[in-house]
Amino acid sequence: MPRISVAIAYTSGYGHTREFANSVADGARSVDAVDVDLVDVATITDAGWATLGNADAIIFGTPTYMGSASGAFHAFAEASSKPWMRRSWQDKIAAGFTNSGSMSGDKLHTLQYLSLLAAQHGMHWISLGLLPGWNTTVASEHDDNRLGFYLGAGAQSWNDQGPDAAHAADLNTARHLGRRVATVTHVFAAGASAAPDEPNTIKLGH
Repeated sequence: MPRISVAIAYTSGYGHTREFANSVADGARSVDAVDVDLVDVATITDAGWATLGNADAIIFGTPTYMGSASGAFHAFAEASSKPWMRRSWQDKIAAGFTNSGSMSGDKLHTLQYLSLLAAQHGMHWISLGLLPGWNTTVASEHDDNRLGFYLGAGAQSWNDQGPDAAHAADLNTARHLGRRVATVTHVFAAGASAAPDEPNTIKLGH
């Protein structure tokens, strides 16, 4: 099985979202033949842009502030107009995760924003792929996908606690997202290698 690369393009205001980014990375690394890189887009360098350009999959992550992605992530998204013009991310795999202090916190809007960014780049969006948890009388806040998101992974962190208080169920949900993206990327890579070499053939990575 050929190796694939997964990049996690994230930003974190107070360290909470970084915890979830690390869990996404752990999930991706649990799949065979996967290289994982984390790129903090708030301080992205030329090397970071090259990492994203060479990746087979990019997983976007950001806190949700005031109903949308953070200002630092928006600045990164605007700067991604350069690879957008070159179609550098065309046909890469994409997914996303977000965190806020409230159970909802309008995180769905952030996930929609991330999926639209991926669509503008011509990427293939991968959903969370988990049924919602914590929605019956016998369910628990310790269920995976306890917040009930489908488009991506959603997490909740108390505003008055530090990153080390990240909820275990949300961290596990983030690991699931990383595994799912890595697995799907392997499937796409195998299909791309078997496809005829035509102008519109899916080509992952660089």
